[in-house]
Amino acid sequence: MTSGTTGSGPDHVTLRQILAYDEDGVLRLLLAPAGQDATVHGVIIGDEGAARPHDGRIVLAAGLPPDLTAAPAAVREAARRGAAAVVLREAEGAPVPDEALAAAEECGIALLARAAWADWGDTIALLRSATAFASAGRTDPMADYAGGGLAALASATARQCRGSITVEDTQFRVLAHSATGPDADGVRRSTILSGRVPERRVAELRRSGLLRALWTSQDVIHRAADGDSPERLIVAVRSGGEMLGSLWAAADGQRLSPDAAQVLRRAAALAVPHLLRHRLRESGTVRREAYALRGLLHGNGDRRAHLWSLGLPPDTPCAVVVAVRGDAEAAGADRTLEALAIQATASRPTARALREQDQVAVLLPVSDGADGRREALALARELDALAAGIPDAAPVWTGAGQTVPSGLEASLSYEKALLVVRALREREARGRDPRPVRHAGPGDVGPTIDALNMLDAVRPVWEAGTGPVHELIRADLATGGDLVRSLAAYLETAGDVPQAARRLTLHPNTLRYRLRRVRERFDIDLDDPDTRLVLALAVRLTGVV
Repeated sequence: MTSGTTGSGPDHVTLRQILAYDEDGVLRLLLAPAGQDATVHGVIIGDEGAARPHDGRIVLAAGLPPDLTAAPAAVREAARRGAAAVVLREAEGAPVPDEALAAAEECGIALLARAAWADWGDTIALLRSATAFASAGRTDPMADYAGGGLAALASATARQCRGSITVEDTQFRVLAHSATGPDADGVRRSTILSGRVPERRVAELRRSGLLRALWTSQDVIHRAADGDSPERLIVAVRSGGEMLGSLWAAADGQRLSPDAAQVLRRAAALAVPHLLRHRLRESGTVRREAYALRGLLHGNGDRRAHLWSLGLPPDTPCAVVVAVRGDAEAAGADRTLEALAIQATASRPTARALREQDQVAVLLPVSDGADGRREALALARELDALAAGIPDAAPVWTGAGQTVPSGLEASLSYEKALLVVRALREREARGRDPRPVRHAGPGDVGPTIDALNMLDAVRPVWEAGTGPVHELIRADLATGGDLVRSLAAYLETAGDVPQAARRLTLHPNTLRYRLRRVRERFDIDLDDPDTRLVLALAVRLTGVV
């Protein structure tokens, strides 16, 4: 069991402050018998350790089974130890049981539900950020400015240190800045106009060692004026040991104030909750969009709500393109999928990409009809070319699903895209194409898709059957599968022994001998049409060829 407070400084915040701070809906209040002004003194993860007091903390019930049948007992135990609230995970379509609500009401403890799209890390980050926000500057007169947001804090800091202030995150993106005077240097102007520090500037700071100093120093860093570059003070914004961003003060036509370093330190402390909120909102947005996209692709949950989370109108035609990698152990396998996801969304701003295990699925808004099919196939071709051009990358097959009238039906296109990929891999494994074809749409591999659907439908019938063909398949696979492979080649070439032998790299007489063994040992008549049909299905279902 891990316990602790949610931030530095005063270690308490009210339930009302947490909920007011939670703009992204990580938590939902279910019940607060003692009211929302109850004080929260920290967070405890899980409830498996020794019976120690909880002392007004929030308990994150992370170890409960998904069905929450153990939730009532966990709520009562948390209340017995003095917890202020319990947070349960609320799964899609499985609300918190009434028994848990009744237990919370009976024990007088607040009960909250964690959003299905969020995880426990989001919940901890929220509590930590809310506490930092509530406690920031309780003894600092600059807190009044901090309450107005980063822009107000930047302006107040600029006035007190007589310089220009820029607040950046760890990706060198500008989150806020003070007014820019007429004497501001070119780097500051270009940084503010573009919303991020120019790449050449980042490279220069890295070479000079300033970035290393910033990431390791606990104090304000001074950089003297150099040519057109004015004097600067830089300080990291940290929460505990975690780097959240930085504040930069630049002399703007006058010297910085004598106490500028002290002002910048105070401003960095006050910026902590704002940068925590920025990080929480950014990670929450990514996680919520991934949850919504996963729900659309798999047909789970409220599909209209998922579309809303993704910012897509419900009347926009869509198609799904799926790229599936082969050898997961190959060098650069993850890097390949990451590159494909970036390419899909960078070249098509309305597209949404989801990484899952060995694949990338892209939901692509398209035009209606034939134009939509061409757009989806163009993306599949583009991703195929990119994957093929990555040195030593694992093989990737890319399939485009059919166009559907709305993202509400994205799961249909997703299923078809996966079938296209399966068909491509099947054709390649069986040597159907002279050169491997690794991208296609449904129309390009239609007969193979039909065959796969039929094989899926007939599999239960085959697995429940008995007879000579079953005995042949079972016995031969146990000894290596030579007869199965020979039969597959013989049947696929319509009984042309010389052609089948070439495909197997055998002498024709060797193939004739194997076919004779099939007839004599298992009493199978290869001239009978029904037998050939059953054999053709059986060897395909083995997956050996």
